Amino acid sequence: MLWTVTIVCLLLAGLIFRQRFRKRNEEPEMAGENAGLAILEFGRAFPGEAIREVITTANGRTVFLRLHDGKAGCMHAHGHHYSCHLIEPGTVRVAGAGPKRLTIEFANAAFEGGLFEFRDEKQAAEVSLWMLGSFMPGISAQDNRTAGQPT
Repeated sequence: MLWTVTIVCLLLAGLIFRQRFRKRNEEPEMAGENAGLAILEFGRAFPGEAIREVITTANGRTVFLRLHDGKAGCMHAHGHHYSCHLIEPGTVRVAGAGPKRLTIEFANAAFEGGLFEFRDEKQAAEVSLWMLGSFMPGISAQDNRTAGQPT
């Protein structure tokens, strides 16, 4: 009887250890469920940037952020670590790869680029517009008023 109880206890301990080890090695669900984590991490990396909107990819591993001054940002999960960077004008190349997919290449962080799939077409279109906005620096209202006047 003692041997049976010992074997059952060892099997139970093995199952508990295996379950904990499996949970520890799983990829973290980043911003799919928790956009707040993305905002906190990006805010820690770039404290002077105000975030206006956040869109995550379908798998939740990459977050695209629209910033207050028309710039865009990106945050990508690498296991338990995150890389954040501002998308500077002229440093990104975007191509459509389907209704919900974008192929994005970053000139200053080539390893961050790739094929990104979003939850729906609207989100993919929105992120592509953010990238387009980051291609050109913002034009102020004064520049718009004087653009049509002869010099």
